Amino acid sequence: MNILIKPIITEKATRDAEDKNRYGFVVANEANKIEIKDAVESAYGVSVTKVRTMNVRPDRKTKYTKTGVITGKTSAVKKAIVQVAEGETIDFYNNI
Repeated sequence: MNILIKPIITEKATRDAEDKNRYGFVVANEANKIEIKDAVESAYGVSVTKVRTMNVRPDRKTKYTKTGVITGKTSAVKKAIVQVAEGETIDFYNNI
C-alpha cells in the first residue's frame, strides 16, 4: 500500500513550511499516524515530531446541461500535516 500519494503545494502550505516547518501530504484513506510518520521519514530522510490528519469530505456538484441535470461528487481524501524536527527541511522539487 502506497501511503504518501502526493505533497500539498499551495501558498498556505508553502508559508507553513517556511515559517513553522510543517508539510502537507495527501495520504491513503486507510493510513494511520504511525504509518504516515514512518513513510515520511523513510521517503525524505527527516525526523518527524508530530502528525495531524484530517478527512476531507467529498463535494457534491450539480450541472445544468441541455440534456438535463447531471449530479456527481468528488472523491473523499485524507490529508496529513507533518511537523518536522527543528533545522530539517523537505525539498519537494529536488528529491526525486
